[in-house]
Amino acid sequence: MLEISERTKNLGTENAFVVLKEVNELVRSGKNIVNFCIGQPDFDTPEYIKEGAIKAIREGKTGYTPSAGIPELREAVAAYFSETRGIDVKPDWVVVACGAKPFIGYTILSVTDYGRGHEVIYPNPGFPIYESLIRAYGAVPVPIPLLESRNFSIDIDYLEKIVNERTRLLILNSPHNPTGGILDRKTLECIAEIVKQYDNLWVFSDEVYSRIFYEGEFLSIASIDGMQERTIIVDGASKTYAMTGWRIGFAANERLADHLARWVTNTESCAPHPNQYAALTALTGPQDDTRRMIESFRRRREIIVNGLNSIEGIKCLKPGGAFYVWPNITEACKLVWARDSEEFRARLLYEAGVAVLSDIHFGHKNEGEGEHLRFSYAASEENIREGLRRLKAFIEEKSV
Repeated sequence: MLEISERTKNLGTENAFVVLKEVNELVRSGKNIVNFCIGQPDFDTPEYIKEGAIKAIREGKTGYTPSAGIPELREAVAAYFSETRGIDVKPDWVVVACGAKPFIGYTILSVTDYGRGHEVIYPNPGFPIYESLIRAYGAVPVPIPLLESRNFSIDIDYLEKIVNERTRLLILNSPHNPTGGILDRKTLECIAEIVKQYDNLWVFSDEVYSRIFYEGEFLSIASIDGMQERTIIVDGASKTYAMTGWRIGFAANERLADHLARWVTNTESCAPHPNQYAALTALTGPQDDTRRMIESFRRRREIIVNGLNSIEGIKCLKPGGAFYVWPNITEACKLVWARDSEEFRARLLYEAGVAVLSDIHFGHKNEGEGEHLRFSYAASEENIREGLRRLKAFIEEKSV
């Protein structure tokens, strides 16, 4: 019998797409679903960006590019990182890929060796591909719990306990998916002090939501003294410019850039040529559409947080960034006789027509944290209000 590798059989996935398939099947069958599952802006890509891609296609920019990306885009990304992170980034330190996601794997492959017991610390709950690729590429996943009592920030004392000589990579994500939590300056400085004690410890700073930041200014750990050389800064066009399907992400690190580019050569060859020009247009063009989109997310955040907190059995912290909320539904589960968040999620979908994700889609439950759901409020205000209405009615009806 032809066998499938254990690595492949045990490979994780991004459950947002799994649930989205379930949602789409219900929609095709005629069901009316309010969807809070997928983490992508509900805005169209701005016209000036589309025109940048069309112009590139008409000019014949449709072939291979250097694996690290076209020079013009690398220059624009370097300038963007330098300005927004308050550091000096050179174009040669930048690599472009098919979205920001590939850099998770490329970085793990670049700083750990298979079967050597090298550890990677990652946030839990967190983007599921972190753990999936850590395991697939033969490193040891070490979760660090993000607790509601700490506003989903990192417990410095806990981090200090789990870092050791085998730790090769620390993954940070701020603003954070799925909680919307942020890492403030004090926390980042404390993390930096721990990291700098180890000669072989890198930091992967997932900053794809850096522009969707509601209070104060975004801060990258790369801007902390002594951290830029060991930090892989990762961002992309998907969230900031409503370009999820264009698949353009970028990373920067002086020492790793050439190695990341070789991984691009070995996998995707290069990011799509005209799409790179679209991203170049996005970074160098007017930012008005992005600012309007972020202000829309800010209004939606108020609506969904206030709405969730008005429903019996639900408590929701206000996120500092991204476009997600992570409400605690422990009491709501009891009210509707659901054994956990996943049963609540499934029943909410099939009985009330509201699609969300449960906490098990973002790692394992942290002890004592109860039950949570993730709502993406990258949805219209009308849909947010309707989804909240259905959620409230569901709880009231099932708790009678």
